[in-house]
Amino acid sequence: MSYKDFITEIPNFPIEGVNFKDLSPLLADQETFRSALVDMGGHFDDNLPDYWIGIDSRGYLFSSSLATYFGGGVVCARKEGKTPGTKVSVSYDLEYGSATLEMGTRLDNEGSVVIVDDVLATGGTLKAANELAEKAGYKVLGNLVLVDLKYVPRVDNFDLDVRSVIKYD
Repeated sequence: MSYKDFITEIPNFPIEGVNFKDLSPLLADQETFRSALVDMGGHFDDNLPDYWIGIDSRGYLFSSSLATYFGGGVVCARKEGKTPGTKVSVSYDLEYGSATLEMGTRLDNEGSVVIVDDVLATGGTLKAANELAEKAGYKVLGNLVLVDLKYVPRVDNFDLDVRSVIKYD
């Protein structure tokens, strides 16, 4: 089975010149989604985290599923204005704008984490999530995405080790 058979490309979305990878067919197919999760989590079988940090919003799907299957809790890296109470935040640039991620500080905020998202493009969001997790007090074990768009140029100083299941060169 090729996971790529379950991913469709939507041209010029969300803006002209950007081609969106729609994971909906993969998520909708129970066997394929389960298989992808097992393959994702297998990257950390020897060093499972205390928490899986999901990046708003599709990262939540993967982090919560990974936590259910492999164990550990879920921590959310949320979009600006969505985190109640005390929090830390990091702003960063996107390939077509800018954004801010936030994380609550009401939890213990100790322990090891793997940062999870659906797709790696420029790496700006993943880089910001790493900074955010460290700022909140977590020890980052690694980064995990379902899809790595290797053909997209990375942001400056992107030096993260990112593990993925699907690669587009």
